[in-house]
Amino acid sequence: MSISKNIDEILNSIPESVKLIAVSKTKPKEDIVEAYEGGYKIFGENKPQELKQKFEALPKDIEWHFIGHLQTNKVKYIAEFVHLIHAVDSLKLLTEINKQALKHNRIINCLLQFHIAKEESKFGYALNEAQDMLNSEEFRNLEGINIVGVMGMATFTDDQDQVRSEFKQLKTNFDVLKTEFFKEKADFKEISMGMSGDYQLAIEEGSTMVRVGSSIFGTR
Repeated sequence: MSISKNIDEILNSIPESVKLIAVSKTKPKEDIVEAYEGGYKIFGENKPQELKQKFEALPKDIEWHFIGHLQTNKVKYIAEFVHLIHAVDSLKLLTEINKQALKHNRIINCLLQFHIAKEESKFGYALNEAQDMLNSEEFRNLEGINIVGVMGMATFTDDQDQVRSEFKQLKTNFDVLKTEFFKEKADFKEISMGMSGDYQLAIEEGSTMVRVGSSIFGTR
């Protein structure tokens, strides 16, 4: 099946209100072109330099999402054009995104990443850490960033109950932040959770964005 057909199949299986991020990381530009020519324009990458090269080589109406762990010294590669940074896990990173955004006269949309998995290797805030950060004066002084929601990665396991419970935790964290900090902010509405193996489960638990790679482009 072609890349475009894979995308259409997934789009037909999810609600219209859920955004599909086609995860094109490590894939050649030709694969993205095939999807683009089939009418799809929303892609996710996890390496800043690779993303910058693809941005420069490909059509400028593509909506690029940065979905991986982002190091502060790499923000400069994507600040000029990135549509949304999914995995913000520290005030230090937010401060650097803010600095680079202002250089380009932009406000960059970001999601706060929460550590919901049982695996130590995953990054992200605990709820109380995110609350402390959002209450801080340093955060309030950042003018080049816009927090539009939350992101999380479930444990890589076949235990569906565990995965569902971790997705529920992220939705709860979103609800707490919405109530405490973003009640009047209409664009604080995104919950980025769910990948090729569990995106239907994530949607059942409230996901508004799913990050799907291998079901579209094949295994890496």
